[in-house]
Amino acid sequence: MRFRDFHKNIKIRLIENFISRFIGSMIFPFMSIYLAVHFGAKIAGLLLLVNVFIGIGINFLGGYFADQFGRKKVMLFAETLRFLAFLTMMICNSPWFESAAITFAMMTVNSICWGLAGPANQAMLIDVSTPPQRKLMYSISYWANNLSIAVGGILGAFLFKDYLFELFLSLSFAAAVTAFLVAFFIDESHRPVVEELKPAQHVMQLLSTYKRVFQDRLFVLFTIAGVLILSMEFQLTNYIGIRLSDEMPTQQFLLWEFDGVQTMGFLRSENTIMVVILMLFVTRIPHSLKDKSVLVWSCFFFTSGYGVLAYSNSLTLLFLMMAVLTIGEVFRVPVEQSYMAAIPPDDARSSYMAFGGLKFNLSMLVASVTVSLGAVFSSMLMAIVITSIGLIGTLIFFIISPELDARKEQAQLRQAG
Repeated sequence: MRFRDFHKNIKIRLIENFISRFIGSMIFPFMSIYLAVHFGAKIAGLLLLVNVFIGIGINFLGGYFADQFGRKKVMLFAETLRFLAFLTMMICNSPWFESAAITFAMMTVNSICWGLAGPANQAMLIDVSTPPQRKLMYSISYWANNLSIAVGGILGAFLFKDYLFELFLSLSFAAAVTAFLVAFFIDESHRPVVEELKPAQHVMQLLSTYKRVFQDRLFVLFTIAGVLILSMEFQLTNYIGIRLSDEMPTQQFLLWEFDGVQTMGFLRSENTIMVVILMLFVTRIPHSLKDKSVLVWSCFFFTSGYGVLAYSNSLTLLFLMMAVLTIGEVFRVPVEQSYMAAIPPDDARSSYMAFGGLKFNLSMLVASVTVSLGAVFSSMLMAIVITSIGLIGTLIFFIISPELDARKEQAQLRQAG
């Protein structure tokens, strides 16, 4: 299986997502600083929180609309609106005019666009891929995301302050290209029978659609397990980062000295670099393990690594366990996402993807709760709590793995038929 064997929709989206995320990573991670400068730290925090909740709400609408009216229509509307939002942000941060209020409003519009297009984009990738292609597809996507975020974040640290107008100009151009590609090169992958419904009927149908999703026990358990496992990843910049900053003494490692904050930065860099390198080879590594075994064991090593990071102050052990958990991560992500792609029925893929998209926000919530607990509990007890969270997610995956395989086989049969 090779990149050139993919459907053209997949090729276009993978390349476009890399470019958009690369440029976006130079800007959006630093927008909290921008808002804090213009509105103050407290107001900035509230504004970012509002942005998150608006995105979550729109995510459900995006999933419903993509199932009801087709993926391409929703994506084209969202990408066109995103281009206009970025163009406005560029104008509002130009040498001739500046408005932080309008810039934040356009950030909110961008969150709305992500919520609308995200489920449609994910569902389209599933529509036009076969089960054997998906692990490679998701591996490439994960590799590209990590590379774009890593390189874009580094460049953004140098360019954001003095070249914000130029960055928004680049982002606007990328958004225009994306909208053009969606309009003229992306094929529609889902053509539902459009019903003429009144607004109230749409509301009832939306509620009925998500009731169906919530009643899918396997998908709900799969999402819960995914939230618990993903929350491990956010511990590094939340509880673990705070603990290292407070507890870890400055230590010598090879030719350098590291304090807690520097150690956290180095661990993040180690993780990103290893993901980018290992993802180039992970799909080519031959092994006899079944997908369910890979999923469970990778989650176990991922959890064990973060459990050690939550307690140890030994630089050598921290760097070693980061390597261990990163290996678990690169094996877990493609398998987990290929299972996710096999669970939804064909007529409700976007709605399922919208619900599954909550994993990020809920994982951040779990990580935030551990920060509060860390102010009360000892490091040892917190390490036990964090490890237990990951092990519960691993156990859920282990319990539902036979059902996941059965659902995957059903999806393959449907596609073959």
